[in-house]
Amino acid sequence: METKRKKVMVGMSGGVDSSAAAAILLDRGYDVYGTTLKLWDGNDSTDSSNGKMTRTCCSLEDVENARATAFKLDIPFYVLNMKDLFRERVVDYFVDAYLAGDTPNPCIACNRYIKFEAMLQKAIALDMDYIATGHYARVEFDEKINRYVLKKALDLSKDQSYVLYMLTQEQLERLLLPLGNYYKTQVREIAEEKDLINARKPDSQDICFVQKGSYVDFIKEYKNADIPEGCYIDKHGNVLGKNKGMVNYTIGQRKGLGMSFPERKYVIGKDSDKNTVTLGSKEDGLVSGLIAREMNYILYEKPDTEKKVMARTRYSQKEIPARLIALEDDKAKIVFDNPVSFVAPGQSVVLYKNDFVVGGGIISETFS
Repeated sequence: METKRKKVMVGMSGGVDSSAAAAILLDRGYDVYGTTLKLWDGNDSTDSSNGKMTRTCCSLEDVENARATAFKLDIPFYVLNMKDLFRERVVDYFVDAYLAGDTPNPCIACNRYIKFEAMLQKAIALDMDYIATGHYARVEFDEKINRYVLKKALDLSKDQSYVLYMLTQEQLERLLLPLGNYYKTQVREIAEEKDLINARKPDSQDICFVQKGSYVDFIKEYKNADIPEGCYIDKHGNVLGKNKGMVNYTIGQRKGLGMSFPERKYVIGKDSDKNTVTLGSKEDGLVSGLIAREMNYILYEKPDTEKKVMARTRYSQKEIPARLIALEDDKAKIVFDNPVSFVAPGQSVVLYKNDFVVGGGIISETFS
């Protein structure tokens, strides 16, 4: 009796990674259905500040690249309209968080609510067995602990496990990440062997809905609001000068302050109510720990004892040793073994044990 082929909906952004993921799954014997999520109306545009083209996703070119790839692979192709949900869950969240003084990560919000929730629901409604994306990470089932686990990619230089920490057991069970065991160079070789249109296409780098490279200009236009000037202050509250408006700055920023000082100054804090930006030395920016909200655990259930972990508070940061203490209301306290500089509320803290993602959450506050 012939075994029924498993159906998989592959999220195709138009880039080389998701296209190669579809090709790999097709070669492995899956029934592959290419799917592009229409999230935002916009095209590639020129950044007026430097005259260069910004490389974002969600453009018409990306949709056509995805469609051409599906045609080349001879697989069905669909475009799913998720613009309203994307605006509500990602764009509104991004803008409101920035205006509140946080530094949000819209890609994580998109993964959480769009790619691995809404797309999965659509796939299930269409009687699909799995969804898949071109993320560099690995999903495995660990029989010893009877759980699905998320691991770093084989190619650590491309590892994207940081932006997938929010995945649930139900989502991991239906998720395929075929690029997790490949290096980027191999992925491009696969795309070239298949003669895919995007084999040498550059990776998208910018926030897809901020198409001119300036998130502040986007916020002003989106909210139809002015960004008033505020004050720079030091850690004691002394006024140092005028700032361009709190939303123009991020924790750890040193350049572009518009003022000179005898010693280096960094942004170490922001207050949305007072529209102030606190400047200080690198040492002033050190924190000994943080409180995270909306915690999600993958490697185990919510722990009832303190756990030793490795923590990352930014996508590009190296992991640092820390202690995890679970709190009530889906919160957690993360205490670093050694103080860490420039931890920004609104970013995500992701916890690891060797190659395994323990879990993570959104940074709500820090403490010294």
